[in-house]
Amino acid sequence: MGRTTKQNKITSPELIAQINPNNINLIKEFLLYLQSTDKSKKTIYQYERDLYIFFVWNLQFNGNKFFIDVKKKDLIRFQGYIIGNNGNSPKRVRRIKSVLSSLSKYIEDILDEQYPEFKNIVSKIESPINQPVREKTVLDSEQVKKILDYLVKEKEYQKACFVALAAYSGSRKSELLRFKVSYFKPEYIVFGSLYKTPEKIVTKGKSSKGKLLYKYTLAKEFQPYLDLWLEERAKLKIDSDWLFVTKSGDKWIQTKVPTVDKWAERLSEKMGFPIYWHAFRHFFTTELKKHNIPDSVIKAIVGWESVEMVSVYNDLSEDFEIGKYFNKNGINSDVQVGKLEDLK
Repeated sequence: MGRTTKQNKITSPELIAQINPNNINLIKEFLLYLQSTDKSKKTIYQYERDLYIFFVWNLQFNGNKFFIDVKKKDLIRFQGYIIGNNGNSPKRVRRIKSVLSSLSKYIEDILDEQYPEFKNIVSKIESPINQPVREKTVLDSEQVKKILDYLVKEKEYQKACFVALAAYSGSRKSELLRFKVSYFKPEYIVFGSLYKTPEKIVTKGKSSKGKLLYKYTLAKEFQPYLDLWLEERAKLKIDSDWLFVTKSGDKWIQTKVPTVDKWAERLSEKMGFPIYWHAFRHFFTTELKKHNIPDSVIKAIVGWESVEMVSVYNDLSEDFEIGKYFNKNGINSDVQVGKLEDLK
């Protein structure tokens, strides 16, 4: 199986139907407000899910209070419940609190005439220490090669191509599905070693339209698996320009996220360790760091807005980082640090 996630055991359609009508109306108005500010559908959906977690708890354990009447002690009890009873991570708690704080700010700023005495009290409650409750999968080169070798042996060339693109571009799974066959031509190789998409791809962003970025892929590492899949595509007479496709009737259509999630689950069972697509984003970042590429360059390649994200995705140990600069002769003065290139 893939990496296990603590499932939400609080909500259900039956319980949501019993939430205080005033709270339901408040949720609907708030979500419409988010839509009007061009928040992405995914963001709005996640806000709705997190709000339902709180309001179902409020239904069952807090008298189904109207949110305007919720007190600090109620929020403390809720925080304690979802950590202690539901087993959610501190990170999840912080996210739900952030959503509740956004709702409170909406009431303060937009509904101030209706509720002039309302104050945002969510931020007054100290959050739990943000520490992981599950061990993440840290992939190394041998594990990635093991996955790819297995898929090639089984002649699962499309899956091998998908894994290789994930590992050698660091793209999210939804972004991987937006790659096209026509992106991989010799003229699109830059600096002699990187495929650069000829057009920008929609990536994750706060707005409904996401963010448009050029994507880079390590050409040498990715090419063997691309070639195997292109050869297979020719045999199957696939004419779609989408790189990853699924048969639907007599047509080949763009593969969807649920399909590749199933690929990850099955691969996890075969490999004997959890496989999830975001781990390959960590792997890609870590490989770049391993070769002394500066954080500013990694930021440009991956497409992050902040260079601090590099440290989040870098899985190299402190000993590895320190060890690069020392050897039996003392300080290793031969370490080469890359230079920032123009990747725009």
